[in-house]
Amino acid sequence: MIGVSQMGEIEISVVVPVYNEEDNVKPLHKRVVAELDPITRKFELIFVDDGSTDGTLKKIRQLIKKDRRVSAHSFYRNFGKANALATGFEHVKGDIIFTMDGDLQDDPAEFKHFLNEMDKGYDVVSGWKLKRKDPLGKTLPSKLFNYLVRKITSVNVHDSNCGFKAYRREVVKMADVYGEFHRYMPIIAHWRGFRVGEIRVKHHKRHSGKSKYGIERLFKGILDLVTITFLIKRGRSPLYFFGGLSTFTFLLALAGAGWTVVDAVFQITSVEWVFGIGSFAGFLFSLLFLSLGLLSEMMLSAFGHERMTKNFSLEFRRDRV
Repeated sequence: MIGVSQMGEIEISVVVPVYNEEDNVKPLHKRVVAELDPITRKFELIFVDDGSTDGTLKKIRQLIKKDRRVSAHSFYRNFGKANALATGFEHVKGDIIFTMDGDLQDDPAEFKHFLNEMDKGYDVVSGWKLKRKDPLGKTLPSKLFNYLVRKITSVNVHDSNCGFKAYRREVVKMADVYGEFHRYMPIIAHWRGFRVGEIRVKHHKRHSGKSKYGIERLFKGILDLVTITFLIKRGRSPLYFFGGLSTFTFLLALAGAGWTVVDAVFQITSVEWVFGIGSFAGFLFSLLFLSLGLLSEMMLSAFGHERMTKNFSLEFRRDRV
């Protein structure tokens, strides 16, 4: 049996999620090999086909037959980039893991620059597409979004949307990637104590295929930003957060109830029933927040996010094609 696992210790893994990129996978493979071969021959290139409906998987399987360092996983349908990366992370064998897009806009010539930066002691190095070759409709919202991310998380990463990143193995093995969380990997890593760096990378125009992202990506990113901020700041003890809200609303309800009694006795406003309804609603919200806190603690203790968004996939290696 011939496969990546029999080549000896793998030093570098490259994970590439692809969706309908049939004209790009072979040129990408050629460029990756050309850049990594002078550095080390002990590398693997893992394609994760995210349910492509064109000939992408066929082209990847042709590559696998020619190059034992190539392997692939294929979803039965489109699950999204985060799930594709999570699948790739489950199967990587390298000490250094690169992630990059499959549309040829990321330049493999940057590999050596990432590695040089990691030699300085960083555990994660994120790419920064300072000069993006995309239309204004994509670059302007991205700049505004990245500014918001930096201000909220206090992590100085200029381009959270850049898929070109390098990680040490221990970082990706601790990762739980779902939703649009792949863009927040450096932030999660920083929160967990890893050193995060950043380099400027070249960005090329797309020559083939179509962009897979629309305006909905921005809204998903904002929602996930709210989630990740909560997880980072309150995720270890959600009961403290919800308990604080519960206490605050209970005190408001108590104050409202007191005012209702005073108003009913002295006829100050003659609408004491309004304050009574408000205080009762506050009491219900207090119970709701307390319940959410207890439920969050139970879920965090029993499950966390582990295994909740995993998808089944088919694996393709040279010995299985």
